[in-house]
Amino acid sequence: MTEDEPTAGETTFLASAREVARLLGVTEPPADPDGRHARRLAHAVRKPLLETAQLPQALFAPLMAAAVHDPDPGFCLWFVEPAVYAFGRRRVMAVLVEYLRTGTAAERAGAERAWYCAHVPLRPDRVPRVRARRNPRSGAR
Repeated sequence: MTEDEPTAGETTFLASAREVARLLGVTEPPADPDGRHARRLAHAVRKPLLETAQLPQALFAPLMAAAVHDPDPGFCLWFVEPAVYAFGRRRVMAVLVEYLRTGTAAERAGAERAWYCAHVPLRPDRVPRVRARRNPRSGAR
């Protein structure tokens, strides 16, 4: 394997990001020679993930796989945060525990990073689907 070839983890991340894009109906950006195709694809799905009021159930597993396999620890939040908002913190953490129990060493490390991100505070101004919920300051629905 040469330095330009993706590692197994990067290949898994790309496959997960592609599945997220497919389920969201996001057109995959053209492949690029610098080896950052998966990151560009993650950028392409970030905005639709945060702006979509309801995420389909089929998106849960690919979101979690992308979060766990993301090779850049600073970006797994891009997949964990929408999963927490759409599917709940408890469900997200249950899947991460399963990765910690049964995953490969790389998956366990990714699950640890994602675990940290799963504690993201829920902010009503951040995501449209949360804005409709009760405003904690006013007590109104």
